[in-house]
Amino acid sequence: MSEETEKVYTDYFFDEPAYNTHDGGYVPLERMKVPEQRLNVPPLLEPDRETETDIYYTLVAQAGETQLLPGLPTKTWGYNTSLLGKTPVFKKGKHIHITLKNELPELTTFHWHGLNVSGPIVDGGCHAPIYPGETKQIDFTLDQPAATTWLHAHPCPSTAEQVWHGLAAMTIIQDDVEAKLPFPRHYGVDDIPLVLQDRRFHENNQWDYRADYDPDGVQGPTALIDGTVNPYFDVTTQKVRLRILDGANRREWRLHFSDDLTFTQIASDGGILPAPVKLTKLMLTCAERAEIIVDFGNYHNGDVVTLYSDDVPIVHFRIGDYQPDHTVIPDHLVDIPNPEPTPNLPIKKVVMSGMDEEVMLDGKKFDMQRIDAKQKVGDVAIWDITNTNDMTGGMVHPFHMHGCQFLVLSRNGHEPYPNEHGFKDTVGVNPGETVRIKVWFNLPGVYMYHCHIIEHEDGGMMAQIEAFDPDHPKTYDLMDMDTLAKAFAKERGIDVKDLWMAGMDSYEKMGMKM
Repeated sequence: MSEETEKVYTDYFFDEPAYNTHDGGYVPLERMKVPEQRLNVPPLLEPDRETETDIYYTLVAQAGETQLLPGLPTKTWGYNTSLLGKTPVFKKGKHIHITLKNELPELTTFHWHGLNVSGPIVDGGCHAPIYPGETKQIDFTLDQPAATTWLHAHPCPSTAEQVWHGLAAMTIIQDDVEAKLPFPRHYGVDDIPLVLQDRRFHENNQWDYRADYDPDGVQGPTALIDGTVNPYFDVTTQKVRLRILDGANRREWRLHFSDDLTFTQIASDGGILPAPVKLTKLMLTCAERAEIIVDFGNYHNGDVVTLYSDDVPIVHFRIGDYQPDHTVIPDHLVDIPNPEPTPNLPIKKVVMSGMDEEVMLDGKKFDMQRIDAKQKVGDVAIWDITNTNDMTGGMVHPFHMHGCQFLVLSRNGHEPYPNEHGFKDTVGVNPGETVRIKVWFNLPGVYMYHCHIIEHEDGGMMAQIEAFDPDHPKTYDLMDMDTLAKAFAKERGIDVKDLWMAGMDSYEKMGMKM
């Protein structure tokens, strides 16, 4: 085994003074005094039908109730279930047909975070609203490596509130390369999604987004893992693969196990890493994903291994009987394409600035009908993403791009973090830091790029790029905010002047029109 594979990293990499623990509005996690519950692993979404070349799914955004705590159930939203969503599995190369149904009381969108699909309609950002009672069809051929991606609502400027209601589901991409690697992949047994979120429970176990609103990101003191409070998981295999998603609106998760148990990261946002990385600590910023393999071989029946975020337990792994597992993770996992930059392209500079209501991208707030940048399909461009926050009062801004997976080249001219050598669509940028990335688009479309602290994107820290094919020019009918605002007001039975949605304050307090 190589020296690099042997090395174990024991810190969180990110700049400690910028952790969210230093925010003025930081809400520390607290363990709620209720009994432990079995981890509610989201079930797989069964396809409507499947052929050799095509697969068909129906996705329903729906309102419901979920028993999260003793007492009254909590009103929640989900995809094909009352909270979060059932997990669709997509196979590389298949043509995927999806029926999208909105059974919510208000408009929503279905955004495929991490999928390289055409924008803006299939991508499901703010230009693809589906109104209550509507059904729409999308289809695409999936052409990207095996990965853990996710689905969430993205209706500007109510993305944060709808995700807070529960509209977040994990999605899994499979391919022939990953299938040959010695990884656990028995879903629900040794291949487990962990959707990390946090909530505050108000009277009668209900959530109240408006009461908890913070323009720098809504947080709650109770960890909700796969929609479970105080979860435990029964371990029946020596090795367990965890697909971890930071699905929170704001919270960073600094993860470690009891006994400082070493684990192996095998994948990041966009798929398998070129080489495994051994860690005892892992920090995820909003929307980032990591796949890790945990080896419980030094534990015995009856032991409990606990996963913590900072010093708060969030999942208890109860060790049972298991057969010995002698599989070895190879030093090299996959080859990552790394195309040369297109000659003579200028470096694209992006500046994330401000906090609270003052957040902006390149000195502007988001305008749904403004195209902020253009890049030719197939061109390979260098982007420099700068966070101008001051270290003493700043925060890590997670930068996310729709419609592509990028490569992280450097941080302030230095090597990226050891677990950032694979494809990513979200990268945390420290205050005062410039992260250089390599970006290319395979499909034409209009795509958003933004901070993924969701209240920041709703508050205007977002912009749009058109990926264009000069041989096949397209025009796009982009949605406007007035149309969406009037629709939300009508659905809520109020006058548009009385409408409040996350992000509106950020524009009003800066004297800007949304």
